Amino acid sequence: MNQAFYSASVAASQQQQRFNVISNNISNINTLGFKKEVPQFSDLMYQMYNAPTEEEVYRGTGSKMMQTTTDFAGSSISFRDGQNYAIEGDGFFAIQNPETNEISYTRAGNFHWGSTSAGVFYLCDFEGSYVLNQTGQPIVMNDNGSDAEYPVGVFDFQNTNGMIHIGGNKFLPVEKNGPVQVGSGSVIFGAVEMSNTDISTEFANIIEAQRSFSYALKMVQTQDEIQTTVNNMK
Repeated sequence: MNQAFYSASVAASQQQQRFNVISNNISNINTLGFKKEVPQFSDLMYQMYNAPTEEEVYRGTGSKMMQTTTDFAGSSISFRDGQNYAIEGDGFFAIQNPETNEISYTRAGNFHWGSTSAGVFYLCDFEGSYVLNQTGQPIVMNDNGSDAEYPVGVFDFQNTNGMIHIGGNKFLPVEKNGPVQVGSGSVIFGAVEMSNTDISTEFANIIEAQRSFSYALKMVQTQDEIQTTVNNMK
């Protein structure tokens, strides 16, 4: 395959993936506690070819979106009634699945009371998973709507790079994140953290991706015209 065809087709497909990331960020602009994804690109293989001079000349083969990273930067706080919590500063809420006991972490603090067959009320997220206190235990709600002895816990890691997004605004740590530790952030009751997606930034990213996509398609079209001309000369 002509190298120009290859580079242009790769560029178009990678910009399409970038569009997918941007559209997901925009669609979650009103999702509580949502953390936007940032696409990261890397150069593909370079090839060296002979040049008239003694200098080494390299020819690239384009770039590829290698991964997306999560931007855990804080966002604005909105105050509202109910069992809502927000973290001011760094850290996560810990959520435990009652069926698998798997613990995940989130910044979304729109919680509610959840009951069991024994009539015990727990603080739960919207999927019915238990919210953990600072000792790592599910929070049993008392008459005044809180657990005064062990309030909602804040947890954190040495770094958050590479945490796995499992959906529902929940994340799982990986080995390089280090062991879980007490978070430095403070809990605000009666408030929720909003999405950190900035619509103006995402629109700017859309324009940039559209132009890159258009240039890649134009390159494909140009190479097709050149190839057609060459074939007609045979």
